[in-house]
Order: sequence, then structure tokens, then C-alpha cells
Amino acid sequence: MTSLPFDSLYRHGFARVAVAVPPVRVADPDYNAEQTLALARQAAEQHAVLTVFPELGLSCYTADDLFHQDALQYAVDAALERVVAESAGIDSVLVVGAPVRAQGRLFNCGIVIDRGRVLGAVPKSYLPNYREFYEKRQFAAARENLDDHLTLAGQRVPFGADLLFVASNLDKFVFYVEICEDGWVPLPPSGFAALAGATVLVNLSASNIVVGKADYRRQLCASHSARNIAAYLYSAAGNGESTTDLAWDGQAVICENGDLLAEGERFADHAQLVTADVDLPRLAADRLRMTSFADNVHDHRERLARLRRVEVELPVPSGPVELAREIPRFPYVPANPAVRNERCAEVHHIQVEGLCTRLAATGSKRVVIGVSGGLDSTVALIVAVKTMDRLGLPRSNVLAYTMPGFATSTRTLNDARRLMRALGVSAHEIDIRPSATQMLKDLNHPAAEGVPQYDVTYENVQAGERTSHLFRLANQQQALVLGTGDLSELALGWCTFGVGDHMAHYSVNASVPKTLIKYLIAWAVDTGELGPEADEVLSSILATEISPELVPTENGASDGDSAQPGQSSEATVGPYELQDLHLYFLLRFGYLPSRVAYLAHRAWVDRDRGRWPDLIPEADRHEYDLPTIKHWLAEFLRRFVQTSQFKRSTLPNAPKVGSGGSLSPRGDWRAPSDAVATAWLDELDRNVPDK
Repeated sequence: MTSLPFDSLYRHGFARVAVAVPPVRVADPDYNAEQTLALARQAAEQHAVLTVFPELGLSCYTADDLFHQDALQYAVDAALERVVAESAGIDSVLVVGAPVRAQGRLFNCGIVIDRGRVLGAVPKSYLPNYREFYEKRQFAAARENLDDHLTLAGQRVPFGADLLFVASNLDKFVFYVEICEDGWVPLPPSGFAALAGATVLVNLSASNIVVGKADYRRQLCASHSARNIAAYLYSAAGNGESTTDLAWDGQAVICENGDLLAEGERFADHAQLVTADVDLPRLAADRLRMTSFADNVHDHRERLARLRRVEVELPVPSGPVELAREIPRFPYVPANPAVRNERCAEVHHIQVEGLCTRLAATGSKRVVIGVSGGLDSTVALIVAVKTMDRLGLPRSNVLAYTMPGFATSTRTLNDARRLMRALGVSAHEIDIRPSATQMLKDLNHPAAEGVPQYDVTYENVQAGERTSHLFRLANQQQALVLGTGDLSELALGWCTFGVGDHMAHYSVNASVPKTLIKYLIAWAVDTGELGPEADEVLSSILATEISPELVPTENGASDGDSAQPGQSSEATVGPYELQDLHLYFLLRFGYLPSRVAYLAHRAWVDRDRGRWPDLIPEADRHEYDLPTIKHWLAEFLRRFVQTSQFKRSTLPNAPKVGSGGSLSPRGDWRAPSDAVATAWLDELDRNVPDK
């Protein structure tokens, strides 16, 4: 689909689908066809390539014994012919419900129509005949079918519950039709269709409404989509169905892989059209990685082989189509404050559980940690404190050391001192400048003689000195060194190999991205459990520039006399809020770089400034245009694919905290250290415009 414009959702694997609920009149097919066509045209105007209508929508569901009247069937046949004929000018594949007479029986069918052609008819497999349902009185089930074809609207078409509709011009778009009760049985037909490759599952329904049923339907659709790693489109009969004994709410739902994408208004007295943009590559990525899905396919291969495939060329628009789906700017940070607080609490408890278990397994009762006054060491220190609380050990068993170097600012040094004091840990301070200077002298480095040569050696001497002290202190105190490095830094290689924040006896932040680190601190403040003194210093840490503090400020300030950090991490490796988004899409799904750039651009285009998490001040709320995204994505790809894997291959143990993934070589990410990023960078350069 690279022939499509870059700003078309279809170029990047999305597909807009629609669920339609028209008003109906009982046993009035001509009126029902008119309403169906009106909604179909609306769906086409909104660039939906597939539009789904309710069960028996051309006749209505509640005709009861009128289904056996020739007059009604002739009117339905005429209405269907009209829909087929007029669909020639409608750029959307339609799935409509109608009773179909064939082989001396009456079948409840979903009929697939594509611009004047009937692609196939799917009979209902499971007919409910309990409580308020008496479908076996009128209809035959799919298993009673004797022929795999029938004639509809003058066309000889495939007939059966074994039809997969495969798009020839939109990769990974395969849809399957089932009808109402089919989705309520223990083994729905759509499950086997998903194993056979269907990514979009369609349910034409006429489920009546009773108290609590809407929630159950919603859960059912979401669970079907999650279990089958698919999209699930559900259209229920609504206004106009007979209320002799039942009522109807017209529930319209679109789910994807467990998520509710869209839902219409229930009990509406007007036509409803609900659309959503389904992410086909996301579904494909999850199926590709889930080996048990493939095993399940193998176990049912004989049944799956019997499914028939009907090719369809979807009416994909040739021009730009803007993505209507929201792409979260912060995929690791829930936008809803209540959900975010739950997420932070869960992450914190996982971190504490990991450290508790490691201390118990090693027999250690103390931890050694370096405290810089920055974000990462603050979160690790809080975890260490809460671990001691949980184990019933004194907080003094947390041996905390702040170690000022050549570029440590007064702000971070003071915050480190205040935080250690507020949390009641054993607070220590070691000036590493003398030992670092000695090493620089041993290396004949110009900086040892006062020459301002601030190179990698200069930086890593300081990082190495800190780590050397921490490990020897741990030996001395029979303690474990607690690592502080986070997921974002590991992805970018923004850590000093073998020393610094790369190495420890055990880490707690290794699968926590930088964008979430801030919220863990903010959540700790919100809980108030650490006390007002700690909350005050935590607020100061949140407002401090992210910096390794290894290079003095431009004016030469050093020796702790700079009020603020003079070095910016994000100026070198890129904005963490943007790089974390890139990381999520690449680590979790393995998307093409051009798709990552497209999604990042959709996330960061300034449509609604209210989508910013509340922790980010107005002055710090940036917008990123496509060239900026392309630049930082290229930087991310070079670092992630090519230059940093050797660091990740030797990571210490650390608990995985989220489904977004970790970079542990023993878990989510195993990659060669000598790979090159050419394929990624070339694809990005070829397929993402520079402006």
C-alpha cells in the first residue's frame, strides 16, 4: 500500500470498519432496505471498507411465523435485489441480515455484498430454542445445508458457515461472519475462523435487552476479540423491532484484542453508525509472537483446511484518510488518573516483591545504593525503603551513598542529602573527585591537569569510581548493590557498560520507562506515606532537568557550585517522551519504522492539548512535527538496533513489570550485539517524507 499517501491510515495497515443499526419496520423489507442503504452510504462517505448490519435486518427479527409467508419472503428477495443493485455505487462492503429460502428450508443468513456483487451467504450455525427464543420453529441451522452454493439476487454465490472473506488489496484483512447465538456457544465458529486467519470477526445480532445483558454482551465481544487476537464487530437489532414480549436496545460495539474501540448509543430512536479504525499489524504482531496460537492452529488443522476462501477487493480510498483512532502519547502511562495510580501501585509492588525475594534467597539484610538526587535512584531508594518495611527490618539497613563528582550540581546534591534524611536510611557521602582525579592522572588525561577535555573517558571515570565504591562497600557490609538504571536508558544505551547504572547485584527499574518513573514518584507523593519532608524533596526532584551530571556547565562551574545540572540527557539521546513511544512500538510489536513515525506523528499532532498527563507543566508540553520525529527515530534505531545491544546482553537480574516488555536477554529481548541498523534506517528514509 505504499502507493497511498503517507497520511492515509490505509497505507499503514489500519482499516476503518462500521457497525450500523438502522430503524426497522416489522415485515416491511422495502422500508428496511431504504434505511440500510442510507447508512451504507454514510459509512462509505466516512471511508469505511466494511459495514455490518443487524441480524435479519431486511425483514426484522421479530416476524415470527410471518417468516413462513410467501409474501414476506418475496418482499425480502426484492429488497435484497435492490440493496445489491444500489450497492454498486457504494464504496463499502456490506454484511446484511435476511431470511433465505434454499433446499426447501429457511436459513437465517448474513449476506456479504460488494458493489453490486453478492460474495457469499453465511447461515446461522446455532439456533436458540430456549426461554424467549423459538428460532427452530422457523429456521434450519447451517449444519442442515446440502449445497455449498445458492442463487441470490440472480447470482450464483458460495453458501455456508465455512466462508472466509480475504482482502486482496489490504494485507491481513480477513473477515468472517457469524450470527448472534453463534458467538454465545462454548466454541464459536469465529474461533476456528480466527485460527484460519480471520482478523475481523463479524456478528449480526438480534439480541433482546434485559437488565445486565448489555454489560454481558460488551464483555463477550471484548473477550472474543482478546482470545482470538482479532477485531470483533457486533450489531444488535434496535428501534422498530416488535415489543410484543421483548425490548431492543440496538447495541453496536467494536472491540480489538480485548479493548473497546467504539460503542454506539443504546435505545436510540434514530439510525446509528459507529466506526473505528482497526489496527491489523498489531493483531498480526501478537499472533506472530504467541506460539500457543500457532499450536492451537495445528491442533485443528483438519477442520481449518475445510474453510473456503472468497477473495474481495476492498474499496480502499486512494487519497488521504486521517486516522480517527487515538494514539496515546504516553503508552506506558495511563491517561486516567485513577487507572494511573493503580498502575503505579502495581509496578511498585512488583519491584518490592522482586527485591524482597532476592534478599531472602541470598540471606542478605542490607542493600547499598547510590543516590544522585535524580529520578531513577529516587525510585530505587523508595523501593528499598518499602522492602525493608515489608521485611520488618530497619530502614537503616538501606546503606545510601551520595557521591558528588566534577559536575554535581548543588540542587541534586542537596536533594540527595534531604531525601536520605527524610526516608530514615543510613546516609553517607563520598567525594569521588580525589579518586577520579587519580585515575585521570594514571591515564595521562589532560583533565587531571586542569585542561577542559570532557570526553567519554572523563565521564566514565566518574561513573566507574561510583560503581567501584558501591560494590566494595557491599562486600564490606555484606549487602547487595541495588541498580537504578531504567528501561529507556537501556534501550538507548545511555548507561556506562560494566559500571555506573548498568551493573548491580539486582535492579528494580530495568523494565520501567523514564516516562513512568516520574509518575511513580508523583504517586508516592500522592499517597503521603513517606511523610511531608520526603514529599517536599520528591517534588523538587520531579522538577529537575534529567542529567548524568558528568560534564561541568559551559561556564566551567564544577565542584558542586552549579545550582542546576549543566548537562541534558535529552539533548543527546532525544526527548524521552518521544523515544519511549518509539520503544513501545518497536519492542512490543516490531513495526516498520515508517509506521512508527506515522503513529508518533498522529500521537503528537496538536489536536487536543487536554490529552497531556497532568504532571507535565504547560511550559514543558512540546509538539513534534514529522521531520523532528524522523530525526529522533533514526537516532533511536541506531542506538537500539546497532550500538547498544552488548550492554543489554549482560544485564543484572530485574523483575519485568509491564506487558510493554523488558530488555532482559533472559526474557523478552534476545538480539545479536553485532547487528546493523541499515534495513531500519533505509526503510525510514525511503518511506517517511522529510516535511
